[in-house]
Amino acid sequence: MRIDVITLFPEFIDSCAGIGVVGRAQERGLLQVSTCNPRDFATDNHRTVDGRPFGGGPGMLMTIDPLRDALASTQAQAAQPGRVVYMSPQGARLSQEKVEEFARLDRLILLCGRYEGVDERVLENLVDEEISIGDYVLSGGELAAAVVIDAVGRLQEGALNDAQSAEQDSFTGGLLDCPHYTRPVEDEFGKVPEVLMSGDHAMIRRWRRKQALGRTWLRRPDLLARVELDDEARTLLEEFRREYRAVK
Repeated sequence: MRIDVITLFPEFIDSCAGIGVVGRAQERGLLQVSTCNPRDFATDNHRTVDGRPFGGGPGMLMTIDPLRDALASTQAQAAQPGRVVYMSPQGARLSQEKVEEFARLDRLILLCGRYEGVDERVLENLVDEEISIGDYVLSGGELAAAVVIDAVGRLQEGALNDAQSAEQDSFTGGLLDCPHYTRPVEDEFGKVPEVLMSGDHAMIRRWRRKQALGRTWLRRPDLLARVELDDEARTLLEEFRREYRAVK
């Protein structure tokens, strides 16, 4: 998969994409992250990429021409066009389902705004969709783009040393993840649940699913309301609720 990022700060994206799971995915040839700076397409001596908004108001807007040319240049670098996504607080909320959709693409182009944003005509004519990583405002789209790159990159086949890691992540299947433990078995903070050391894989699977259901019920009931539970899941959730109430 190839991810291109249109950004005024390519060094930031290069740094983020060069470490951890995403860095390994690039080393293994599973993912390519490239950047393009709109300033390279500015035509004046000052390499200007912004202008004052019509109608007045604070701040500056990124102008059409450098962005249009940067996108055209990026699209021309491969035979297949990429889906253009603008990182914006006004976009649809990023979800694991959307991340999985992006991960199935051959190409993705992330457009990072700065200042007060970009000229609306760029969004109307050159952008396929807008995505937000939360209900807050950042100084630019680079941090949001880095989030998308990491979330998408780790889903590329072979990016993780153990493929089951992605299958057990929070939001996979619509639920939060279950608790996890490692050495030592016993500490002043408590003991590892005995079921996890039992060697009974069926019981461990059951315990983990019950904990995932219960944790989602406690922390994100909005997620649980959107999941269709089978008979086992309903039974496990009811068990968790009884056990939780018994110790409260």
